[in-house]
Amino acid sequence: MTDDVPPPGSATGFAPGSPPGLGDLFSAFAKLGLTSFGGGLTGWMMNECVRRRRWMTEDEFLTGLAMAQALPGVNVVNLPIWIGYRLAGSPGAIVAALGVIVPPMLVVVVMAACYSWLARYEATHLALQGAAAAAIGMSLSMGLRAARRQVRRLWPACVLGIVFAGVGVLKLPMVAVVLVMAPVSVALAFRYPR
Repeated sequence: MTDDVPPPGSATGFAPGSPPGLGDLFSAFAKLGLTSFGGGLTGWMMNECVRRRRWMTEDEFLTGLAMAQALPGVNVVNLPIWIGYRLAGSPGAIVAALGVIVPPMLVVVVMAACYSWLARYEATHLALQGAAAAAIGMSLSMGLRAARRQVRRLWPACVLGIVFAGVGVLKLPMVAVVLVMAPVSVALAFRYPR
């Protein structure tokens, strides 16, 4: 099976070019918010929106992810807003954001009330460790896919390598590395467009 993704809408029950309804957006993002434990939500979003529902291509998703990361705020809220807006305009942005925030928030409130009771059990800690490991795997998978898309050209591969070496190997402060490399990357993108 290849990584090629059919056109958006081709396997979703929606006619190609026909966006999902607001109820579909809300339920998709509510499901994502409720089933992605310990982080890694963007990896699950990519799986749901690109592979499973085929609402957009992988390149479109990664463009939205880059924008979500560049804007102020939390990536896992910015990205549903972008996806919802792309698929259904302003109402889609609002519904997608509410879907990813409200149902998990209600679960967190209930779980916080129960945590002192559940914390006594070893199974609780094991379940949380397992969820964290799965989230790290999803984040790593999405990061490798995004990197694979960028290393097709020399300068993005160099920027990626420098940022990885600076933050991951040399343990430089992430903010400092981003403040230096983001303008360099933007300048290179303008200088050498696709």
